[in-house]
This record gives sequence, structure tokens and C-alpha cells, in this order.
Amino acid sequence: MLHLEIVTSERTIYNGEVDMVTVPGGDGVMGVLPKHAPVLSTLKPGELRVRVGNDVQEFAIGGGFVDIHDDRVIILADSAERADEIDEARAEAAMNRAADLLKNPPQNKEELIHIENSLRRSQVRLRMVRKGRGVAQ
Repeated sequence: MLHLEIVTSERTIYNGEVDMVTVPGGDGVMGVLPKHAPVLSTLKPGELRVRVGNDVQEFAIGGGFVDIHDDRVIILADSAERADEIDEARAEAAMNRAADLLKNPPQNKEELIHIENSLRRSQVRLRMVRKGRGVAQ
């Protein structure tokens, strides 16, 4: 078993024992099982999956960091929410706002990166909520 903690600046999203964690690492999707080698990596916006027995829980992660050591996985997420917590209308509105802003990209590189990350986060959130409803992507 692994001990998993998923934490944002606002709250602890998950804290418990799991069989496997799949994270959207900065260099690609990474599956984590017990006895995994120590890793410290960035996370990109994406889907984080947690398996406990036959149960799989999904979370939308807005980027952050993962620290893996001694059968402990600590996710320090910029944002994270369970798939069943996602408000589809809000996610769609955020995606549309970001897409509109990118039609005339700002000259400020930091602002552009922020808008692109907002677009990616909202796309992940929409994909997850629609997948949960069985809507084709």
C-alpha cells in the first residue's frame, strides 16, 4: 500500500492508503506502485487517478508537484477537485474566457502562460465531467 496525500493551498483533498496512483507528470503520465523509486517532479494540468482495490477515483489537477518516497506520495497541487465536484457550466465558461483571450494574445509572457494554463485546466475539468456522464469527447 501507498499513503497518498493530495493537498492544495485551501484544503486536503485526499489522505489515505491506496494501491496505485497515476499522475500527470511534467514529462508524461506516471504510474506509482508500492516500492517506487524516490521521485520529485512537476505536475501538469491533467487527470490524477487513485486506485484502491477495484475502486478508481479521479481528480482534476491544475499542476503542481509530486514527491514520492518511502511508499508515500505527496501531491502539492495548484488546484485539485474530485471529478464529481466539477461544475460543468463554470468549467465551460472558464474555457471560453481563456480561448477568447488567446485570440489576441498578450505581449506579457507571464500573462500568456497564465491564460494557456487556465485553458488547459478548464479543458481537463470539462473532459472529466463529460466522461463521468458518458459524453463522447
